[in-house]
Amino acid sequence: MNVLLWHVHGSWTTSFVHGTHRYLIPTTPDRGPYGLGRARTYPWPDTAVEVTPDDLPDAGVDLVILQRPEEIDLAEKWLHRRPGRDIPAIYVEHNTPKGDVPDTRHPMADRDDLLVAHVTHFNHLFWDTGATRTTVIEHGIVAPRVQWNGELDRLAVVTNEPVRRWRVTGTDLMPRFARVAPLDVFGMGVAGLRDALIAARPTGSASDGLAVTGYDDLPQDRMHAELARRRAYLHLCRWTSLGLSLIEAMAMGMPVIALATTEAVDAVPPDAGVLSTRVDTLVEAARWLVEDRDAAYRLGARAREVSKERFGLDRFLADWDRLMEEETCASR
Repeated sequence: MNVLLWHVHGSWTTSFVHGTHRYLIPTTPDRGPYGLGRARTYPWPDTAVEVTPDDLPDAGVDLVILQRPEEIDLAEKWLHRRPGRDIPAIYVEHNTPKGDVPDTRHPMADRDDLLVAHVTHFNHLFWDTGATRTTVIEHGIVAPRVQWNGELDRLAVVTNEPVRRWRVTGTDLMPRFARVAPLDVFGMGVAGLRDALIAARPTGSASDGLAVTGYDDLPQDRMHAELARRRAYLHLCRWTSLGLSLIEAMAMGMPVIALATTEAVDAVPPDAGVLSTRVDTLVEAARWLVEDRDAAYRLGARAREVSKERFGLDRFLADWDRLMEEETCASR
């Protein structure tokens, strides 16, 4: 079928467009947030096709994948059909709720014209969607091409905009781990991270000795190659959905050190890493894995098994095929 979806979350979309359908990706001249087109740093198959808004009415769209509330009106404007009424629609919720948790109302609550698909069971539990039909399709990933070797006594983090998001992404906790081993942070908006961490120090603190290095927006293959050289993967997010970068790190065989929050508790078993809400426990785990490479290997080997069993691409695409078929058949 022809599936319309916007390029919003690069890693998730990379997995999604590896299916057997034709994926229509809106593209505008400015390549802004509603017309970003194909990914530049992720490998996408040829079945992910860029399409202009003017071409969409005649593109034979069978199903719309929504990821932001405003896409409903935008799709109607571009397709001349209303998602959920004139054409089947599924709303994918990628994020944890914000605001009055756990009473946060989902923007698609109490609708009878679409289905909300959550990416984690934690999100499904915490969002209030009222009478709207819901389901969960857990993440699946395109397996990284490299495997962990942990040759560098350094810790790795993947996060986006850690300066702006700060406590959400656990940025304030990073200096505690940088005292154990140098911390390498990959993602978008990390170039000024070290300066921001220094500026946030209490008055009178020394400005040197903060071993934090940012690697801003590397191509995915290069980032994976760099991650695989670090001793362990550090996941400090307090309140975010389950990042695909965590699953990708596990798939490479990286041991995980993570805050025991949101879906990470369920995704990382005890024999694949160390999870706790006690930061001191995680700092000691980092010290242990930096000093004991064999232990890091054992945890990472289990992490790789878990990722393959639970977050494989075939399972993910099969789940989505089933759901899309159900929704389009119900519409007919």
